[in-house]
Amino acid sequence: MKKLYLLMFFMSSFFLFSQTKVKDTITRRANIGYNKKGNQVSFKPETPPLIQIAGAPKASYSYLWEMGDGNYSKDPNPKHNYKKPGEYKVNLTVTNNYDNGKPPKTRPKTVAINEITENNYTEIASLADSIGYSIFNNREPVPDEEMVVVVSYKNSLNYVANGKLYLFYNDKEFKSDNFQLTEYRTHFDERKVIEEGFAYSDELNNTNQYVATSSNETNYNSNLSRKDENLEMTLLECKSQFRNVNVLEFDTMNPNETRNVFFTFKTTPEMIKDTSATVKMRGIYVPDRNYKNHKKRTLEMEIVTSHDPNKMSSNGLFMNYRFVRLKKLNFKIRFQNDGEGPARTIRLESDIPDMFDKKTLQIVDSYPKCPICPKGEEVTYSCLDTILKQKQIHFIFKNIYLPGSNQKNVTEKDSTKGFVKYTMKLAKDFHKQTTRSKTSIFFDKNEPVITNYAVTRFKPGICIGAKTGYNYFSGLENSKSYFVAATVSPFKAYRWYWQAEWQNSIHKYNSETSIHDEIVTGTNGVRQLHRTTTKSSFDNVTMEIPLLMRYNINNYFGVGAGVLAGINISEDQDMKTKFEIFEGINPNFVMKEMNRSETIKESFSQFKSGILLDFTGGFSRIGPSVGIRYILPFEKNFNYWQFYAIWKF
Repeated sequence: MKKLYLLMFFMSSFFLFSQTKVKDTITRRANIGYNKKGNQVSFKPETPPLIQIAGAPKASYSYLWEMGDGNYSKDPNPKHNYKKPGEYKVNLTVTNNYDNGKPPKTRPKTVAINEITENNYTEIASLADSIGYSIFNNREPVPDEEMVVVVSYKNSLNYVANGKLYLFYNDKEFKSDNFQLTEYRTHFDERKVIEEGFAYSDELNNTNQYVATSSNETNYNSNLSRKDENLEMTLLECKSQFRNVNVLEFDTMNPNETRNVFFTFKTTPEMIKDTSATVKMRGIYVPDRNYKNHKKRTLEMEIVTSHDPNKMSSNGLFMNYRFVRLKKLNFKIRFQNDGEGPARTIRLESDIPDMFDKKTLQIVDSYPKCPICPKGEEVTYSCLDTILKQKQIHFIFKNIYLPGSNQKNVTEKDSTKGFVKYTMKLAKDFHKQTTRSKTSIFFDKNEPVITNYAVTRFKPGICIGAKTGYNYFSGLENSKSYFVAATVSPFKAYRWYWQAEWQNSIHKYNSETSIHDEIVTGTNGVRQLHRTTTKSSFDNVTMEIPLLMRYNINNYFGVGAGVLAGINISEDQDMKTKFEIFEGINPNFVMKEMNRSETIKESFSQFKSGILLDFTGGFSRIGPSVGIRYILPFEKNFNYWQFYAIWKF
């Protein structure tokens, strides 16, 4: 019987364990399929079924193929002709759009080319061909997922050059690292080098034809590109803004040659979770190491929780209230036509919080690329119109052609995407508030697509205050008490905020006169009155630490409540005692009188605590104000009022 019970126990334990294990190990995978004819290879992905997000546009996959020879493609089923015999490791990264699962994992596959049968080669059509240097990512970063960044560079010089590439990542603006470089793949003998003064990651020791559309990509248009000659200044600036860098050197690059380097980044689980935040990477391309001429490009990426091409973002995640008034805030609205036909009119209805000045709107970039519509005129050409509403701004693309991702003969997904990037300043009178904005996207007369919320918020900042005043003790005789204090609180808080104080006070007062009478019978049997009269004066230096939660009613009045703890740093007590002996039991005639004085000194004595209520009037957030405070100590009946003036900086 015992054996039967043991067998049942192990079987049930095994059953429960196996159930838990299956739940934790479900992983979707995609495979690389291909058909080879000589040196011409046709690729086809084998992907798992999509898990449609309810209410979202139709789920789909997007692809980034690395051909193993430095070429790449975003076509779902690319064809590629290899120039030389050899073995090529092909990588595929699959992104799931409007899908509830994680992106499918893939494994590289080696393609062996034994003979050259097709000599019709199509060179890479890259963004680097037109501007000489570009950076793009295959998808937006999601916490705890991988992302591929492609760096394309072209030798625009008229001679063979030896140059250098820098890729900076992990903005110092964020406390934790957002990216971990897990791998980089080179195909033209680029080599990693170490330069002094930079922090390096120690985790590490290709198209058939890529057609670059104007929308390629939203990332491209959101990049900031510059050509500079002061390389030292550029590197110093990047070092001040980023924690990590990868540096590669390359040699013998022919004129007009274009090359690509592929970086795989793992977004960390600690990546900031705000889905409207913008993170950056910055690349520097030095075409010739013998000179300081270089090109700089910044890749801006929005953090997402799922791969949705319709998104609103802002760079106002951690604004400094003291200086933001002088700056322009960047906003970006991305969209994709998922229809079966082209969109001719696209309307973006974007919420604008009251703290922004809509009149300072400036459109920085957009796609489809078209001029601003003239006011008060109907035109037949493509243009972008802006309409300012009380709570919104409407961006309207008129007379355009944006193909749908499910439209026949549309293979380039990037051509179905668009965006508007614009800037605004804060209004003249704005408060330190967190804002949330979203955009409704209308494709022709279809139902709107609603984006996520773009959030702007301020850093708490530090506000130092100087405070001085008078303590009024109604229950003490000849009380005189003055104090000075320093306060610390968030800078110019809007409504609720905490405040800590460090306060030193001087307090002089007299205690109540103490009279003690005693009838004493002498040896002769005579009864006499003995009286002891005690009078003390105090001179104390007290340190107190109040902690408050405050609320600004408006710009001029505020209230608060909190707790207080304090201790006497020093206490000097001058005590005068008078002894009197009267004739008889009545205090009529003094037979004998004696006086005695003594001074008692103590340090760090009489710990006290209590609660307090506070009211201020003046400039409640910054600048001068006056206040009144009522303190109720827990231990003794020493309730008192505090009247003060404070200036917050």
